[in-house]
Amino acid sequence: MERQMLEGKVAIITGASYGMGQTIAEVFAEEGASVVITARGKDKLDGVVAAMKEKGYRVHGVVADIGSTEDTVRVFQETIKVFGDVDILVNNAGIGEQTIIDETTDEWMLHIMNTNLGGPMRYIREALKYFLPKNEGVIINISSVNGIRPFCGASYTATKGALNTLTKNVAMRLIDTEIRCNAVAPGATVTPAHIANRQGEQPGGNKMLEYSGHYVYFPGPECDPIDQAYACLYLASKMGRHVKGQVLQVCNGAFL
Repeated sequence: MERQMLEGKVAIITGASYGMGQTIAEVFAEEGASVVITARGKDKLDGVVAAMKEKGYRVHGVVADIGSTEDTVRVFQETIKVFGDVDILVNNAGIGEQTIIDETTDEWMLHIMNTNLGGPMRYIREALKYFLPKNEGVIINISSVNGIRPFCGASYTATKGALNTLTKNVAMRLIDTEIRCNAVAPGATVTPAHIANRQGEQPGGNKMLEYSGHYVYFPGPECDPIDQAYACLYLASKMGRHVKGQVLQVCNGAFL
């Protein structure tokens, strides 16, 4: 039998009750990993866990808010309790939005920053408590093409640019270790969040696109969540063993 690329590994994937996170979890599990998936909503999370277990995958769900330090610690504790180790962290959870800067309140700004940037920082900090002692581990941040072409909301784009910088900063910190930190920057990917964005249903509506729309090009076909999952698999497996501090953009050439 051909060896699976993530055989024997344990992965934590945040925001995995639907869309991109769910697909990453399924691809990782198919490649032999035990996966811990998190989400704030219990019903959707339980549904994904049940469906994955029906396929014979090793999966455990934890209801958690990435904006909470206490929840972050608990996710890792449960992972160790259930699977005995942790090898891979995928920071996928985040909030998309289109609010223009002149309508951005302090409360909204801090909410988005606490989730999209504070969440990954908390999870990376906690992961290193397990990765550093064994000198091994993989960190993958899910960024966005907005990190370099900021056409969505002011708070969202600011956090994705910061996440790209954080990725490189963490990679520098870990340069003399066997721990790798990289990011995947999805372009237009057919997920519920992207569909809502195209329909002007995200917070802020589509007002920002009235200004930034001529910078946005969708040549088609748009990416599928599995395209982003395959990029994560590359970075998580031995295929990406010498890749550090990179932001891998997966956008079908739409944002060159």
